Amino acid sequence: MSTPSDHLSAAFLPAFLAGMSVNFAIASIALGIGLALGALFAIARLRGGWLALAAGSVIALMRAAPTFVIMFFLLNALPQGAGLPGALIVAGALVPYATAYVSDNGTKAIDQWHAGSALGALLFLPNIARAFFVLVMSSSAGAAIGVHEGIAVLLHEAEHLHATGDKLILFAIGVACFGIPLQATLAATRFLQDHLGARSMRDRGKIAKP
Repeated sequence: MSTPSDHLSAAFLPAFLAGMSVNFAIASIALGIGLALGALFAIARLRGGWLALAAGSVIALMRAAPTFVIMFFLLNALPQGAGLPGALIVAGALVPYATAYVSDNGTKAIDQWHAGSALGALLFLPNIARAFFVLVMSSSAGAAIGVHEGIAVLLHEAEHLHATGDKLILFAIGVACFGIPLQATLAATRFLQDHLGARSMRDRGKIAKP
């Protein structure tokens, strides 16, 4: 009696894990750049005046920018001889989202800090972990331009399977490989967020007491 693994190629799992590492690398690059740019925009938005207006307008555009449109724009706008890896193009396409997210949450964190709530400001950290979760999943857009990431490997393997049941099992493996570590991270960040939020409320209650 054959098992689902009998229908998968021997190279699938190593290739899929290697592809997943590309997804995490793309998300890390996008978030790293987003943290640097988002912090600058957050500071500019809090300074007020024309600088805040300009920064807010740019962030609004970044927030609304479709990743696919940016990705294909970069793919076609860059010189053919640039030789920029597809993974970096995808990371660049995700930078606007990451920058806008960091700026929005960074502005709130700075406001909390100025209000005297250090723990409230620390809620920035679980929010950034949540953004990383979104970026990892969004990096699968790279499959559209030939990036050898996890979803691309999954779809390539599915082309060689004929039975619907085998394809469903293959996709279940993909969901598990992506979902388990990411959901575990998300659960940990939710716990941290709840913990910091509860401590912040207790501290505010102590300050409010006469």
